[in-house]
Amino acid sequence: MTILLREPTAEMVPEIAAYRQEMLAAGSSMDGCGSLRHTGDPLQWLAQVESMRREETCPPQWVPATQFVALDQDGRLVGMIQVRRRFNDFLERYGGHIGYSVRPGQRRRGVAKEMLRQALAYCREIGLTRVLITCLEENEASRRTILANGGVYESTVFEPQEQVRLQRYWITLGEES
Repeated sequence: MTILLREPTAEMVPEIAAYRQEMLAAGSSMDGCGSLRHTGDPLQWLAQVESMRREETCPPQWVPATQFVALDQDGRLVGMIQVRRRFNDFLERYGGHIGYSVRPGQRRRGVAKEMLRQALAYCREIGLTRVLITCLEENEASRRTILANGGVYESTVFEPQEQVRLQRYWITLGEES
């Protein structure tokens, strides 16, 4: 599937709202969407996304991050992926540099694999040399996505707040081929 990663804009509000609604209806975790799960107003979410782009405006409980939406050839939002430029204690242990999710109706089409491939190129551009990505132990699709992009398993950890086991994978970023 051909997709294009873009930073979200106000013109995308209807697609962002539809994405959120479909993800909530499916009971999806909405990883890589920032606060979208808890923010019903897409314009408020866009303001939060903007504040997280720069260290000086990033709220203290978060870390600087770049939010991307994945658009298909028709401009439909099919996924979201967030790149965090550094860790806080929680991200270092459980969350990693990158979180992503795919719209339920677009899964099993290679969207996540392509989003991650493009996000890793962005990570190289901003100077990251290694990227940590985690996934739920039972999430076979995410594990395959990470492995297909060069992920190397490190360990499995228990995250006490959500009561889940997370697998940790590192991807070393060499020169893009």
